Amino acid sequence: MKLATLQTFLCDAYRTNWVFVKITSACGLHGWGEATLEYRELTVAQAVHELERGLRGRDLRDIEAWWQDAHRDAYWRGGPVLMSALSAVEMALWDLKGRALGVPVWQLLGGKVRSAVPCYANGWFTGARSPAEFADHARHAVSLGYRALKWDPFGSSYRTLSAEALREALAVVEAVKAAVGASAEILVEGHGRFELPAARRIARALERLDVLWFEEPLIPGNLDNYARLRHETRTPIALGERLHTRGEFREALQRGCADFLQPDVSHTGGIWEMRKIAALAEAWQTAFCPHNPSGPVANAATLQLAACTPNFLYLETMATDVPWRARIARETCRLVNGEMTIPDTPGLGVEIDEEALRAHPYQPHDLRHYTGELTSIRPPDATPTF
Repeated sequence: MKLATLQTFLCDAYRTNWVFVKITSACGLHGWGEATLEYRELTVAQAVHELERGLRGRDLRDIEAWWQDAHRDAYWRGGPVLMSALSAVEMALWDLKGRALGVPVWQLLGGKVRSAVPCYANGWFTGARSPAEFADHARHAVSLGYRALKWDPFGSSYRTLSAEALREALAVVEAVKAAVGASAEILVEGHGRFELPAARRIARALERLDVLWFEEPLIPGNLDNYARLRHETRTPIALGERLHTRGEFREALQRGCADFLQPDVSHTGGIWEMRKIAALAEAWQTAFCPHNPSGPVANAATLQLAACTPNFLYLETMATDVPWRARIARETCRLVNGEMTIPDTPGLGVEIDEEALRAHPYQPHDLRHYTGELTSIRPPDATPTF
């Protein structure tokens, strides 16, 4: 099976742009991948095209052989741009192979250990500002079936936070916890905001609220501080969205940095690399909870991993999305009683409408995380994703 074309498509998704990759074989079959790298979408799309030369003349079914050569020959290995580009192409190759063989990708990875996976909601809080508004949104999310809710309550704080900012953040967490009671777990997001003293202070304050985890509390770049923080608080720690190689995850596990690992299938080299990271986590008896806030192809690929990975705990799910997602993507998964069903359709189980993509061309977007506008991540006409 030889390469005919490799195409990239950028689609405005309000807070970012989805980056899709389509690989078409000489026999007319195709596969989809995703490399949505927020705020570097143009860069990663170019990196995908730079990988095209290495696919020419190869048998597209030999995914691991291509991946090893592409990773080696990049010379400057690792990092978000290269690993995201590799991820998208690798993902598309798995989709293509599954379609060619008439089986879902999870069947090629050893078969299922589950048919559906529990979900936690992100994006459920759009527009909320006060504790009461967060509580109202939380009750609605639980009514949709979600068993866990994640959000960042820290406003515009960076590096440190004042006593007032901490009080305000805790008031939001308390309001949400009171609203959902025992019906949903609480997950607090940090977005890599804080230096160690501030992160320690927050983590200890969260102990009495029994949250499931405090995610990415520390400014990236110092795994030793993660190990220190984890051993100085009873609040469980999650990290991984800004680690890009299995070597980085091995170091995080060896140093005792986290209770939950969160690699992203779009940024760690693709499906098979994620399976290797999951196996590392399993050896350390650590739950595997992939970062998954992007588009429909990344969600479909993560579901394939959920099907065949024993230590996969929760699927991150964007509770709402732009209304044109349903026009762009034909997704065969469904949300039923807080669990995402895993498709039995060939390949990844998703199809993209190219004409619909063209109706929403690339638009530049800026990071909202540290401006106090983080809850404005969806348009006013956002709709439930599933």
